[in-house]
Amino acid sequence: MTTSKLPVVALISGRGSNLQSIIDEMHAGRLPIELRAVVSNNPDAHGLVRAQAADITTCILDHRQCSSRVHYDQALMAAIDEHNPELVVLAGFMRILGRVFVKHYADRLINIHPSLLPEFPGLETHARVLQNGAREHGASVHFVTPEVDAGPIIIQATVPVYEDDSPEVLAARVSREEHRLYPQAIRWFAEGRLEIRDNRVLLDGAEQPEQGLVHAK
Repeated sequence: MTTSKLPVVALISGRGSNLQSIIDEMHAGRLPIELRAVVSNNPDAHGLVRAQAADITTCILDHRQCSSRVHYDQALMAAIDEHNPELVVLAGFMRILGRVFVKHYADRLINIHPSLLPEFPGLETHARVLQNGAREHGASVHFVTPEVDAGPIIIQATVPVYEDDSPEVLAARVSREEHRLYPQAIRWFAEGRLEIRDNRVLLDGAEQPEQGLVHAK
């Protein structure tokens, strides 16, 4: 098990609530990482304010200023690699990343998604869950692969879905679990406890039951 702090770069696009949960756990001494930079494709992302308040280096790389998706991915890799991270975390980064980018960070690029993958990949998950009449919803932390929202799952949490839920109410319930799950997954990675084998994530060398599923109370 490693004891030094793991160098990390986070990518964001919006309000940065998951980023804040990571910062809070890091500052509390419960997350053995050094968050070296926060990079955003959106210059108006509130997550940048959160990072600056925590004295973390920020970088704005607006995808609208790049001529192509490939050009943007190349610029993003250069911005990230300036900080020599051993882990890159997508914390609400609303860009599909190309195959070359994902391969460059293979097995050290993770994402959090607001559904119980493989169910409901993509956007608007809370509204889609309600439209489909699902009785259970949740969040997943997974390694990123070129296929969107399809990488090996590290940990998941479930929440109940109630008949009178709106997408906003359901999103808030899921968000509370996201804020708990993401630091936990990052902690395991930082401690050297995760391994990918046959497209499954092992924790301490063993498969987790139900892919690390946690049922929220």
